[in-house]
This record gives sequence, C-alpha cells and structure tokens, in this order.
Amino acid sequence: PKQTRNSLSHTFLNKRVKPVTKSNSLTGVITPVKTPALKRIGQSISRSISFRTEARPLPPAPLRSRTKASSFPRRRNSQCWSDTVESHDLTAKEIKRQEVIYELTQGERQLIDDLSLVKKVYYEPMLKLDIMTESELGQIFGTLDSLIPLHEDLLGRLERLRGSEKTVGEVGPTLMNWFPCLEAYITYCCNQVGAKALLDQKKHEKRVEHFLRLCQESSFSRKLDLWNFLDLPRSRLVKYPLLLKEIQKCTPPDHPDEDTLPDALEEIQSIVAQVNQKTGEAECQFYRRGLCYLEESQRLPEIQQSRFLYCHGELKNNKGQRLHVFLFELALVLSRPTEDKDGGQVFNVYRQPLPNALLNLEEIPDGEAGGGGTFRGAFTGNDKVRNCFRVSSRGRSKFHPYSLQANDSFSKQQWITCLRQAIVQSRDRMGQSQLSPHTDPALYHMAELSLSSDTEMADHTSR
Repeated sequence: PKQTRNSLSHTFLNKRVKPVTKSNSLTGVITPVKTPALKRIGQSISRSISFRTEARPLPPAPLRSRTKASSFPRRRNSQCWSDTVESHDLTAKEIKRQEVIYELTQGERQLIDDLSLVKKVYYEPMLKLDIMTESELGQIFGTLDSLIPLHEDLLGRLERLRGSEKTVGEVGPTLMNWFPCLEAYITYCCNQVGAKALLDQKKHEKRVEHFLRLCQESSFSRKLDLWNFLDLPRSRLVKYPLLLKEIQKCTPPDHPDEDTLPDALEEIQSIVAQVNQKTGEAECQFYRRGLCYLEESQRLPEIQQSRFLYCHGELKNNKGQRLHVFLFELALVLSRPTEDKDGGQVFNVYRQPLPNALLNLEEIPDGEAGGGGTFRGAFTGNDKVRNCFRVSSRGRSKFHPYSLQANDSFSKQQWITCLRQAIVQSRDRMGQSQLSPHTDPALYHMAELSLSSDTEMADHTSR
C-alpha cells in the first residue's frame, strides 16, 4: 500500500542479477556502457546481512495492494570482501565487519554507475533526438547530475581507507564528515513527486513510450524502467542507517569506531528524517494544487492547513465507482481523477471533504451492506463483499456516510491504521487551538465520543 510520510523504497542488498555486457538496440544513439564482470555473492556472511525488515520507506505514495515479487533482475551480481583477499587471520566478527564496509563501498560504486548510465542512455539521447524538451527533462531528472560527484567523493574516501591487506580500520570519522553532503537529497527528493507525474504524462506520447520501451528491453537497463533508475538515490539514502547499524554490531568495544559510529548514525538518521519531512510537505502541496473544487463549500481550510499526507490511493464507493482518496493531515478528501487539457492529472473533489477531527470510523464486517445503497448490488455476482469501512461526520448538513472498499485486506488495514492515527492527532491539535470557522464547536465533544466508540469496536473485533 502506498503509505506516506515515511516512504523510501524497500531495497535489498546483494540481489543477484546476471551481468550485462551489450546493448541490443538504440545503437549509435546511446553511448556504450561497460559492465565489469563481478564474482558470485558470498554465501553465509552475505546472507546474514539482511536489512529488509528494518527499512523505512521515504516519501508518501498511493495505497496499493501487495503484488508478487517481480521476476525481473534488479541488481548486478556482487562480490563480497572475502573474494578480494587470498588469505587473512581475522575473527569471524571482524570478517563480517569488513564485509559490511565493503558492501557500503560497492553500493557507492554501483550507484555511480547507474546514475551515469541514466545520464548517458536516457537524458542525453532524449535531448539530442528532441523526444522531450530541455525544460521537461530538467523537471524529470531534477538535480540527479549533481549527485554523481557527491557519491564519487565518498567512494574515493572509502577506497583510501583500505590498507595494504585490503582491510578498513576506522570508518566512523569519514562517514561523519561526509553525511552532511546528503542534505542535497532534500532538493532531489522534493522534486520527485512532480517528476513522476510529468513522466507518467509524457509516456502517453508515442515517441516517448517507444524510446523508453526500447531502453527497458535493452540489456543495459537490467529490465528496469526509467523511474526505477531515478528512484535509486532515495533507495540508497535509506540504506545508510541500516549499514551503520550492521557495522556497529560487528565493532569490538575497544575499537576506535565505537565512539564515532553512534554520532554518525545519529547524523544520518537526522538527515533522513529531514528529507522525509520536506518530501512529505512537497507531496502534500503537489496534490493540493491538483484538487479541482466543484463547489466553494468544498474548500475546507483544513485542506490548505495540512502539511503532509498520511496516505492516498484508490478506493471504491458503494456504487462501485473508483475514487482517489486523500487522507491529508487534517482532512479526508474523496475525488475522481481526470485529465486537464494538457493531459496532466487533476482530481475533481467528490462530495464534501471531512475534517479529520470530526470523523467517525467504522469497520464493516465482510458480507455486510455498505449503507446508502449496498456494495453487493454494485458488484454483480459478488455475494460476499469484503474489505469495506465507513466514515461519517455527525451534525453536518447535506452529508451522508461514505462506505468505501479497499482492494484487499492488507490495503484496508493500512487505511484503518492511517485514519485512526489522523483522527487522534487532529483531535489533539483541535483541542490545543481554535476550531475552524467551518466547524461547529458543539461537535468536538461528539467527535471525542465517536473516537471512543471506534476504539471499543476495534477492541471487540480483535477479541
């Protein structure tokens, strides 16, 4: 599900991918890219370094149902540190420490290769062939070009740390001094929301679609599309705290890094949190601008006052209509996606948005009617309607409860969790500040009562 505020893509270390050596199309336009042959992944130690469960995605993204893992190869084959040395007399713990540091170094090298590839095989040919304008390419690629020297700098520092025996002693001070450079990611990641929207829009043009399809089918792409490459910096950013934690686990108490690694970890976690916050704010602003109000009464001040999105994505109403729903910091907005005259996506606000502080949330048991019409009548041949919930707001005129259906149980639970969090935090905020001019103060007490009812219902359901 595309949950928001903390959304950096989950990435995995040491994924196996067959090395690529040649391009089978677009020759003459794209500069050949050399891919060095790499050895197989180290077995036992590499498997023990797993960061999957700790990853925290960065910027917000639409809720979507879980999908099967892609069969496409995502990363090159990687060698481990022990493949690079003929012999050593290190302990198992120190070997693992060297493996993690080597993985950090190799990850920098691979990211540099990928970002350079994006510039050579996507940006430059599309500009040369007038597939997109320079302005459009600037919006889509953002400041990606400036990230290459930044990571080349870290790679050079790490390589200089390797001694004659190819081991690295103290790595903490190097990382501590370099991490502040990652503040450049704020600009890049904040641009990605608009970049993704423009890229999706341009894909409808035949020349763009044809070029991108040829690139993805070519061997140099490893079957990744352009957006996969553009999203790699975000994926890399979230790895740094995870790698540092692994290095810490393998660092002896008397090692010089024991003093500096905690400070380095605190520094990178602070930067990731800052990038996360700014990206969430940028996404919120982007989607607020895309809302098209059909009535002036729909312009709730809570929408404009919201600083971030909890989540957004597709849900169905009890008539079977597909809606794009936004759960902003302070308001719930239902909309119908459409296109403007330029082919860009806009969202026509559907019915009346609701302040989160006044929401009443109710889970609908599987098979029950959705209220105000039924889900069962909306879906032919579906005797048992599942994954539904209802939101309502008491005391508001011309308002009917919204019965909504998620794609699956996982998506439903994501929505329920985000809605409960939004309700609690909005009511806390409303209790500490003046109420909106659109809000009936008498409803605040009823809102508190409805939240208590929601909680009791959830507890009863879980039992």
